[in-house]
Amino acid sequence: QVQVVESGGGLVQPGGSLRLSCAASGNIFSRFAMGWYRQAPGKQRELVATITSDGSAHYADSVKGRFTISRDNAKNTTYLQMNDLKPEDTAVYYCNPSTLSIATLLGWGQGTQVTVSS
Repeated sequence: QVQVVESGGGLVQPGGSLRLSCAASGNIFSRFAMGWYRQAPGKQRELVATITSDGSAHYADSVKGRFTISRDNAKNTTYLQMNDLKPEDTAVYYCNPSTLSIATLLGWGQGTQVTVSS
Protein backbone atom coordinates (compact mmCIF):
# COMPACT_ATOMS: atom_id res chain seq x y z
CA GLN A 1 0.00 0.00 0.00
CA VAL A 2 1.56 3.24 -1.21
CA GLN A 3 2.06 5.72 1.59
CA VAL A 4 4.12 8.47 -0.01
CA VAL A 5 3.31 11.29 -2.42
CA GLU A 6 6.08 13.00 -4.37
CA SER A 7 5.82 16.43 -6.00
CA GLY A 8 7.88 19.31 -7.34
CA GLY A 9 9.32 17.94 -10.55
CA GLY A 10 9.36 19.73 -13.87
CA LEU A 11 11.39 20.85 -16.84
CA VAL A 12 14.50 22.86 -16.09
CA GLN A 13 17.53 24.01 -18.06
CA PRO A 14 21.00 22.69 -17.28
CA GLY A 15 22.40 24.52 -14.28
CA GLY A 16 18.95 25.17 -12.88
CA SER A 17 17.38 24.11 -9.60
CA LEU A 18 14.33 22.25 -8.37
CA ARG A 19 13.00 21.32 -4.95
CA LEU A 20 11.18 18.04 -4.58
CA SER A 21 8.82 17.24 -1.72
CA CYS A 22 7.64 13.93 -0.36
CA ALA A 23 4.73 13.61 2.05
CA ALA A 24 4.78 10.30 3.87
CA SER A 25 2.48 8.66 6.36
CA GLY A 26 3.52 9.25 9.93
CA ASN A 27 4.00 5.55 10.49
CA ILE A 28 6.68 5.39 7.81
CA PHE A 29 8.30 8.69 8.54
CA SER A 30 8.82 8.05 12.23
CA ARG A 31 10.11 4.49 11.82
CA PHE A 32 12.53 4.61 8.92
CA ALA A 33 15.39 6.56 7.43
CA MET A 34 14.05 8.07 4.22
CA GLY A 35 15.60 8.17 0.81
CA TRP A 36 15.21 9.71 -2.60
CA TYR A 37 15.57 7.34 -5.53
CA ARG A 38 15.54 7.99 -9.24
CA GLN A 39 14.99 5.92 -12.33
CA ALA A 40 16.01 7.03 -15.78
CA PRO A 41 14.59 5.39 -18.91
CA GLY A 42 16.18 1.99 -19.47
CA LYS A 43 18.09 2.10 -16.19
CA GLN A 44 17.64 0.58 -12.77
CA ARG A 45 16.28 2.60 -9.91
CA GLU A 46 19.11 4.09 -7.85
CA LEU A 47 19.25 5.61 -4.40
CA VAL A 48 20.68 9.12 -4.57
CA ALA A 49 20.19 10.53 -1.06
CA THR A 50 19.24 9.30 2.39
CA ILE A 51 18.44 10.96 5.70
CA THR A 52 18.07 9.36 9.10
CA SER A 53 15.56 10.38 11.72
CA ASP A 54 18.18 12.51 13.43
CA GLY A 55 19.09 14.30 10.21
CA SER A 56 22.25 12.51 9.15
CA ALA A 57 22.48 12.66 5.35
CA HIS A 58 24.32 10.61 2.75
CA TYR A 59 24.59 11.05 -1.00
CA ALA A 60 25.52 9.11 -4.09
CA ASP A 61 28.73 10.36 -5.65
CA SER A 62 26.83 11.48 -8.74
CA VAL A 63 24.87 14.11 -6.78
CA LYS A 64 27.20 14.96 -3.92
CA GLY A 65 27.71 18.70 -3.60
CA ARG A 66 24.68 19.48 -5.77
CA PHE A 67 21.73 17.86 -3.97
CA THR A 68 20.63 18.39 -0.38
CA ILE A 69 18.16 16.16 1.43
CA SER A 70 16.26 17.41 4.45
CA ARG A 71 13.23 16.47 6.51
CA ASP A 72 10.54 18.20 8.50
CA ASN A 73 9.48 15.78 11.18
CA ALA A 74 6.50 17.89 12.19
CA LYS A 75 5.10 17.64 8.65
CA ASN A 76 6.22 14.06 7.89
CA THR A 77 7.86 15.49 4.78
CA THR A 78 11.20 14.94 3.10
CA TYR A 79 12.72 17.39 0.63
CA LEU A 80 15.37 17.16 -2.06
CA GLN A 81 16.94 20.44 -3.11
CA MET A 82 18.63 19.92 -6.46
CA ASN A 83 21.05 22.54 -7.75
CA ASP A 84 23.28 22.72 -10.81
CA LEU A 85 21.12 20.17 -12.55
CA LYS A 86 22.56 18.22 -15.46
CA PRO A 87 20.88 16.35 -18.32
CA GLU A 88 21.94 13.07 -16.70
CA ASP A 89 19.77 13.94 -13.70
CA THR A 90 16.71 13.45 -15.90
CA ALA A 91 14.62 10.71 -14.30
CA VAL A 92 11.51 9.95 -12.32
CA TYR A 93 12.25 10.66 -8.67
CA TYR A 94 10.71 8.63 -5.87
CA CYS A 95 10.92 8.74 -2.11
CA ASN A 96 10.59 5.81 0.26
CA PRO A 97 12.45 4.27 3.16
CA SER A 98 16.11 4.06 2.24
CA THR A 99 16.25 0.31 2.89
CA LEU A 100 15.27 -1.11 -0.49
CA SER A 101 13.63 -4.25 0.86
CA ILE A 102 11.33 -2.17 3.03
CA ALA A 103 10.59 0.22 0.19
CA THR A 104 9.71 -2.67 -2.11
CA LEU A 105 7.42 -4.19 0.51
CA LEU A 106 5.60 -0.89 1.02
CA GLY A 107 5.25 -0.15 -2.68
CA TRP A 108 6.19 2.85 -4.75
CA GLY A 109 4.38 6.11 -5.31
CA GLN A 110 3.90 7.58 -8.76
CA GLY A 111 7.08 9.62 -8.48
CA THR A 112 7.74 13.04 -9.96
CA GLN A 113 9.36 13.60 -13.35
CA VAL A 114 12.48 15.75 -13.55
CA THR A 115 13.66 16.70 -17.01
CA VAL A 116 16.86 18.67 -17.52
CA SER A 117 17.11 19.98 -21.05
CA SER A 118 17.89 23.13 -22.96
